[in-house]
Amino acid sequence: MVVNSNIITQDTEEIINPMQRPTVTHELSENVILTTVDDLYNWARLSSLWPLLFGTACCFIEFAALIGSRFDFDRFGLIPRCSPRQADLIITAGTITMKMAPQLVRLYEQMPEPKYVIAMGACTITGGMFSVDSPTAVRGVDKLIPVDVYLPGCPPRPEAIIDAIIKLRKKISNESMQERDNIKQIHRYYSTTHNLKPVPEILTGKYMQSDTRFNPPKELTEAIGMAVPPGLLTAKTQKEEQARG
Repeated sequence: MVVNSNIITQDTEEIINPMQRPTVTHELSENVILTTVDDLYNWARLSSLWPLLFGTACCFIEFAALIGSRFDFDRFGLIPRCSPRQADLIITAGTITMKMAPQLVRLYEQMPEPKYVIAMGACTITGGMFSVDSPTAVRGVDKLIPVDVYLPGCPPRPEAIIDAIIKLRKKISNESMQERDNIKQIHRYYSTTHNLKPVPEILTGKYMQSDTRFNPPKELTEAIGMAVPPGLLTAKTQKEEQARG
């Protein structure tokens, strides 16, 4: 009886675990990627954030420096857009006044969902140096539109903007398509009422013809000993001057 050696060798190879990696598994691991729809969708969005070119004050100078070759924010997939309908990120760079607030809200509403906001600079977050005595500065842009990342500074450097974008990318990577409706952004238009009262207009154009431009005030002329012009004298004062001779 003769036993075929090829059959014995073949059976041995099937039973004993070979030392080399299986060919099929090795090829599949290099060509097949297993992931979820959320991870793939979030990866595509965080790798292609398109910011809107929006700036109202000196913070935009730092944002403009970020576009240059030294910092090169194109490596993050950020492509600045001039139309809000093509942007999904708005960086509020600079002070927001009550006159500019409706335009900011309009631009935000024209941006397609999902959209994100980075509040850049102290003036945008709290009003900054204008929060004490300015009657027009908005004390926080989050009173107008929802903010995702706050970036303090006056003004923040381009490296800080890159750090804020990295934090926003991490936030996007943790989002879920099923939970989006539960955390839908709501509008917060003008949540703080002001106590400003309208006053009569001061610059009427007649100040160039006022008497105080040609003659000093009566109190000033009396204090420095100058002769008071007749036009500034009242009837009682004129009688006193005539009595003195």
